[in-house]
Amino acid sequence: WEADVLEASVDQQEIWVNSERYELSPEAIQGAQRLQSSWLDIVVVLDRWNSAAASTKEGRGACATAPRPEKFELTTALFVFDTAWAHFEERYISELIAVEEKARQLVVRPVALEAQLLASELEPATPEAAALEQQFVLHVAQLNAVANFKRKGRDDLGCDILDAARAELLRVTPSTSGCGREAARVLAGDVIASYKAMRAYFRKVGQCIEHVDPHLCNNAGLVARLVDWEETWELGARYVKSKPLMDAVCDMVDEIKAAQRLAPELTAMIEDCDVELFMVLPRLVVLCFLDKPLRERTALVRSLLPHRFAPLVEGDSKALTLDIELKVVYDRFKETMAVLTASPPSGFSGSSWAARHGAWEAILRRAVVGEEAQAPEACFESTAAAAERNKAVADLLNGVERWSLELQRHCPEDWNQCSAVLGHCLT
Repeated sequence: WEADVLEASVDQQEIWVNSERYELSPEAIQGAQRLQSSWLDIVVVLDRWNSAAASTKEGRGACATAPRPEKFELTTALFVFDTAWAHFEERYISELIAVEEKARQLVVRPVALEAQLLASELEPATPEAAALEQQFVLHVAQLNAVANFKRKGRDDLGCDILDAARAELLRVTPSTSGCGREAARVLAGDVIASYKAMRAYFRKVGQCIEHVDPHLCNNAGLVARLVDWEETWELGARYVKSKPLMDAVCDMVDEIKAAQRLAPELTAMIEDCDVELFMVLPRLVVLCFLDKPLRERTALVRSLLPHRFAPLVEGDSKALTLDIELKVVYDRFKETMAVLTASPPSGFSGSSWAARHGAWEAILRRAVVGEEAQAPEACFESTAAAAERNKAVADLLNGVERWSLELQRHCPEDWNQCSAVLGHCLT
């Protein structure tokens, strides 16, 4: 006799597995009721026995109000209880096995689809193979919604993400992977890697399906694969599927790598995941946008601060209408660049391009290192012009800091995801 069976007879109406409710059959419910009734009969017999024993101990003997039950009463109660137990246990266990088998179907189906996918890969690509892959991804999404308790449990991550990742990897050729497309290769590669890891898991578990816990969230290996799946495919849904956002991330990563060459301190922050990085990174995103607001990077800032931009005009990708407050800081950026290029610091004389490049370097270094930053060639020498440049840069960065904070606070989840993507692509 296991206490679990007796407890199950109390909760006789339903079984919950993977957040799904299963009802016991009428026969099982009747068996549970008979078991509970026979259990109460035993309790009554034992209570009479205890009462009679207490009366004898107190010396009342034959005057006891509760006579001691006969032996046959106890044996009869035990026999009825044992019969009811065996009947309910058989019915309950058989139905529990059926419920567990049904719960495991969430794993059994993708295991079967993986075997079919494996066989289809030996032949040229066909529409049937593509349909199999779509079914496989759909079942993984359903499984993720049930078993992935460590993240959101999303079930809306479809095969279009996988298709977009493959298309992106085809675009990233050896001649383009080092030209700002490294971020695309990283994010698309993560989607493909998690897909392959999931398939490998189902190939392995298909050999020992009986060992899968029907409460799917208890399978540590499955949950780990699903966590990786959802994390990488969620990024794929947001960035890889959207060409403007993917181009914006690639452009931003390229700019940050250029900033690393100007300020080696930034490299150390990224490698050590220094807390200061999380103040510098949004600052750089805002500055890079202000520097070239019509380039791809605008899509990234627009996605983080959509309320600061006018709706896009169809057919006019270059149209850009800024919020009034954002335009103020943009105008201040242009004024600062004008001050720096009008009286370029020593070491940056020459063409207007060189003067502008030097001004941009000075702003970036100040944004990364702070007030102690020293531009190349001692560009902040102690002159009236240098003081004017220092003040212009300081005023600009004070204005940028407000937007840096808004970037992080308007939708913290989106910014945390964006910063994680940038950090991942940079490392």
